[in-house]
Amino acid sequence: MDPKAVKSDLVLILDFGSQYTHLITRRIRALSVFSLCISGTSPLSSITSLNPKVVILSGGPHSVHSNDSPSFADGFVDWAQSNGVFVLGICYGLQLLVQRLGGEVRAGEKQEYGRMDIGVEKNCGIFGGKKVGDKQVVWMSHGDEAARLPNGFEVVARSQQGAVAAVEDRDRKFYGLQYHPETFRVAAHSMLALGRAWETALSGDNTFGCWGLVTHSPEGMETLKYFLFDVCGLNAGWKMEDVMDEEIEVINNTVAPDDHVICALSGGVDSTVAATLVHKAIGDRLHCVFVDNGLLRYKERERVMETFDRDLHLPVTCVDASEQFLSKLKGVVDPEMKRKIIGKEFICIFDAFAHELEQKLGKKPAFLVQGTLYPDVIESCPPPGSGRTHSHTIKSHHNVGGLPKDMKLKLIEPLKLLFKDEVRQLGRILKVPEPFLKRHPFPGPGLAVRVLGDVTEGNALDIVRQVDEIFIQSIKDAGIYDSIWQAFAVFLPVKSVGVQGDRRTHSYVVTLRAVTSQDGMTADWYCFENSFLKEVSQKICNNVRGVNRVTLDITSKPPSTIEWE
Repeated sequence: MDPKAVKSDLVLILDFGSQYTHLITRRIRALSVFSLCISGTSPLSSITSLNPKVVILSGGPHSVHSNDSPSFADGFVDWAQSNGVFVLGICYGLQLLVQRLGGEVRAGEKQEYGRMDIGVEKNCGIFGGKKVGDKQVVWMSHGDEAARLPNGFEVVARSQQGAVAAVEDRDRKFYGLQYHPETFRVAAHSMLALGRAWETALSGDNTFGCWGLVTHSPEGMETLKYFLFDVCGLNAGWKMEDVMDEEIEVINNTVAPDDHVICALSGGVDSTVAATLVHKAIGDRLHCVFVDNGLLRYKERERVMETFDRDLHLPVTCVDASEQFLSKLKGVVDPEMKRKIIGKEFICIFDAFAHELEQKLGKKPAFLVQGTLYPDVIESCPPPGSGRTHSHTIKSHHNVGGLPKDMKLKLIEPLKLLFKDEVRQLGRILKVPEPFLKRHPFPGPGLAVRVLGDVTEGNALDIVRQVDEIFIQSIKDAGIYDSIWQAFAVFLPVKSVGVQGDRRTHSYVVTLRAVTSQDGMTADWYCFENSFLKEVSQKICNNVRGVNRVTLDITSKPPSTIEWE
């Protein structure tokens, strides 16, 4: 997707490391305005080439007084001012703007963390729709504060402790919020309630009560909407139908009329939507391959191939490469190394498949389609202020950080600027069957990241497959599958003492993981009924040989990731 071709004004977020940065991107897109997030330390040319109408400076964990604190590029302020670009600094972004424009930031006498009341002092600019004296609850997270504002700036809101909460210089189109307007989180008990809560929030209606929406800055969405549309005058013209049309045009411009393309299908939503989109663009010049790497779930190969043939009518070749993958993984326990090995072997398979097609077609395929998503890209980027020019990853994604540099095929990643729920929207437009779109995410490295340690040791893969099948089927039988973002079982290389059949056993421990999420960037653990957990535990211990203990992972993201490796 070419950001400059999008039929809406672009809002560009400069990321300075806040845990909430991706939420800003999501909130703005939900308003039908296209937004992108890039590193806050990007060169000025990277910013100007995107021609944004608005630039948002994100929050971050840094202090502007630190020697290694990240900052926007030299010349940014002059460029924004001379081109009439609106700039909004949030938290650290406000402090950075104040300092770089000649104001003063210092440690606050009273630090402000969590919910805090603020009061409007001037009903203009970003609070033009409010009255002087209006109060609202916001989410604060700062120790430093703006003590002296640059020339041209004025305070338009303060916290209950007297700290600066919002500033603006309307002549230069510079604005700042010391709080996070993007933070409200959903805690609904079902996808239906979650969807209603989400729609309610985006409409600006803050009467969330019955939908289970827990708010940090309840009026934050209203503030963002007012800023983008009333202050900045943006056009809300970004629609998923436009994304589809634009991507088809990009694919046709990239792939020559006589070129052929390979698509790596995993059986998941992302690769399937990517394949369907490319197939719509180039037809039978797309050649899909599904690789059985020996790391699939219970009967995954049979089920997925049947779906491809019966429902999607995609041309798919199945390659059994389980021995090839497992032999390379033997003895490997480091999760990053596992991902790298798997990424390399996938490319070897694709190269071999491309060679076979060359013999058949008389022309070697030049491109490889992958279902890379925006969270994959974000999680594979270095954190601003880290001093690293390479990816300091949360985890390497085999379709982002795990591919070899000498790969012969050129990549086509039509979904790389979309979040998971946006991909599902696109899939519906492409008429991908709903049950397929609702499938829980499955990682590219497969069960290699759900078996801790050596995946080839003993019968670990068989155990985790059986446990996972019982768990997922139980969730479906209980009617709660669509209420959960992702659920799976994990094999732990740990044995515990048990008693089964009046005998002492020394068997393996497994854990169950289920989370709710909007986009996979943050997640909370799903709260099962005790009776459900009791029944599932009994089924597992009674039906899976080699397991005598079942645990439940009740950790959110952050601090953990959704997957264990």
